[in-house]
Amino acid sequence: MSRKKIIAGNWKMNMTPSEAVALVNELKPLVANDEVDVVFCVPAIDIIPVVEAVKGSNIQVGAENMYFEEKGAYTGEISPAMLTDAGVKYVVLGHSERREYFAETNETVNKKMLKAFEHGITPIMCCGETLEQREQGVTMDFIRQQVKVGFLGVTADQAKTAVIAYEPIWAIGTGKTATTEQAQEVCKGIRECIAEIYDDATAAAIRIQYGGSVNAATAPELFVQDDIDGGLVGGAALKPDFGKIVNYK
Repeated sequence: MSRKKIIAGNWKMNMTPSEAVALVNELKPLVANDEVDVVFCVPAIDIIPVVEAVKGSNIQVGAENMYFEEKGAYTGEISPAMLTDAGVKYVVLGHSERREYFAETNETVNKKMLKAFEHGITPIMCCGETLEQREQGVTMDFIRQQVKVGFLGVTADQAKTAVIAYEPIWAIGTGKTATTEQAQEVCKGIRECIAEIYDDATAAAIRIQYGGSVNAATAPELFVQDDIDGGLVGGAALKPDFGKIVNYK
């Protein structure tokens, strides 16, 4: 089956609200492409102005995180209802920076996955190995555990709509990119893992991105691989070059 590519920018902790609007206005004409889904995943404080700024364009807005409770005494957290009311369609869950710096676990990512589906938000669930794990030969063991726990309780119909982002931790913000062969091999392994959990139809439907120092030069070769359905782009998503990544063909 033909899966529509999804190219998402993860802005991380960058861009004030006014800077965000200026960047959106700069990027809008550059990322115009109806053949791919384009998502800007922005800091929470930028969501409302960015949703307003992208109106009339092909850009959809995502959040960078979300809590798994509906409301309550969770100072500093953001609920799924807050996101949907603001116009958010996607949410990045389990990014390696969240796991490393903020003690997120496979189990908390799973809770967030279930809550996102409950509210009609498409999760972009991140997974990926450290350099040490790759050198020890346990890359797929580690990633399969992240995927299997992350998707606990998720139905096949829900899983078909999800996005998984494979980001080798050693390639995030380092300028290093996994070789095309390495990226394709892991994304293929993730798809096989989804087939084991569900079935071949679900595995064929789910979209799997590659992330980790994706740029205009590496995108074309990565995105034509059989099991790579686009990218989760960090630093390059904050520059005009993001337009070249979106229009990689």
